[in-house]
Amino acid sequence: MLRTRFTEAFGVEHPIVQGGMMWVGRAELAAAVSEAGGLGIITGLTQPTPQALREEIARTRDLTDKPFGVNLTILPSITPPPYAEYRQAIIDGGVPIVEIAGGNPATHLPFLKDAGIKVLHKCTSVKHALKAQQVGVDAVSIDGFECAGHPGENDTPGLVLIPAAAREIEIPMIASGGIADARGLVAAMALGADGVNMGTRFLCTVESPIAHVVKEQIVANTELDTKLIFRTLNNTARVADNAVSRQVVEIERGGGTFDDVRELVAGARGRKVYEEGDLDAGIWSVGQCQGLIHDIPTCADLVSRIVREAEALIAGRLAKSIVETVAR
Repeated sequence: MLRTRFTEAFGVEHPIVQGGMMWVGRAELAAAVSEAGGLGIITGLTQPTPQALREEIARTRDLTDKPFGVNLTILPSITPPPYAEYRQAIIDGGVPIVEIAGGNPATHLPFLKDAGIKVLHKCTSVKHALKAQQVGVDAVSIDGFECAGHPGENDTPGLVLIPAAAREIEIPMIASGGIADARGLVAAMALGADGVNMGTRFLCTVESPIAHVVKEQIVANTELDTKLIFRTLNNTARVADNAVSRQVVEIERGGGTFDDVRELVAGARGRKVYEEGDLDAGIWSVGQCQGLIHDIPTCADLVSRIVREAEALIAGRLAKSIVETVAR
């Protein structure tokens, strides 16, 4: 019932993708999602060197023989990572799928396509999705304002963004942001998506390689427990509401610049949250859908539950509503 253009094109069983998350998208999580029938994603730049990424790809292959991907996030930087070398590590590792986020994927597409790799590009607007389609990606992931991380600057929620993109996009499209359960999957498909991308929900699973106290905090949090930082810098990011994110927001409100918050938002501090469980060590990404998360299941249990409940929703409640409407 849940076969879609995305599952057919990317060779996965269920239309569920685990988003690439910095410090989190490692072999054990990606392999567990793929083994469950979804698409697991290793986060390329979580690995400190291209050689380390080669080793992480090999480690993932030891854990699953099902398709998985690598996320390559392209961001402006004074000293950019050696993207070409990371890309070559992906190609040499025989990875079948790459998720590109951030910058224009056109620079990398010829190399990836020549290697037979399918490319999924993450976008936050219809305009960017159309551009990605034009340059030749195989599918797009459209990110609503509810998402963790960078939702873009248009503040368009998924309920509007997904159908707006579906009206324009001809290639497979998956929906991201605010999705954590079967209801989100069914709603996204009804709005025109061919599947969903979940980050925060997979962050809170047994195989997620972060401190258990962080997972417990996600379960305890509501949809109100996030902060939007970098608003005044036109680089909005949704992160957990904690002592550090509140301080960043206050500095911005007072007219502060990036230099005034640089030390507070350092990636090493966010990594400490995930690895050591110090919830106020730095900023850490989490979406509004944390308000829908009430347990810490294995990836296998989570994916099977979402698929089972989605099928029941479609065949049961929704089908019944349609029949009753027609009968009237």
